[in-house]
Amino acid sequence: MAKTPAPFRPLNISVLTVSDTRSIAEDTSGDALIELLTKAGHKLNERTLVKDDVYQMRAVVSNWIAESETHVILITGGTGFYSRDSTPEAMTPLFDKTIEGFGELFRQISYTEIGTSTIQSRAIAGLANQTLVFCLPGSTGACKTAWNGILEEQLNASHRPCNFVSMLIGPYAENQHGA
Repeated sequence: MAKTPAPFRPLNISVLTVSDTRSIAEDTSGDALIELLTKAGHKLNERTLVKDDVYQMRAVVSNWIAESETHVILITGGTGFYSRDSTPEAMTPLFDKTIEGFGELFRQISYTEIGTSTIQSRAIAGLANQTLVFCLPGSTGACKTAWNGILEEQLNASHRPCNFVSMLIGPYAENQHGA
């Protein structure tokens, strides 16, 4: 007998843009992520922008993972190879577990769009205090690629054979995040 898919559960998602050159008004990547997550039925919990500074990023993300309102954090920017790109270095120490497959799958999907340039992406993800953290490139196209190719399904409780929702707000979650 086929198992009935779980119903959709809206998640509280916070968006952090990392940029030395953009303001919130010019943040098309953050805007795109917010449009996509709300269109999918999730809730924007918070949005902010910080300079590409390890300690500013860690401060914002640490606050979000410490409180119970945020289920998922989407970070856009700072994942390249320029000297100021430091999002992976800022986030990795915060992870309880790393989701290696995220970066691998993102680069595989991205390859069909931008070819070998995808090798310069250091997109990563992890779990910190029962909060998912996804670090995406700063381009609007890359954010849409990550959402449409990976995140939309993995943040949907009805996606089978598995998704991340049950570990965040399901019966197996150790911390119910206020759900």
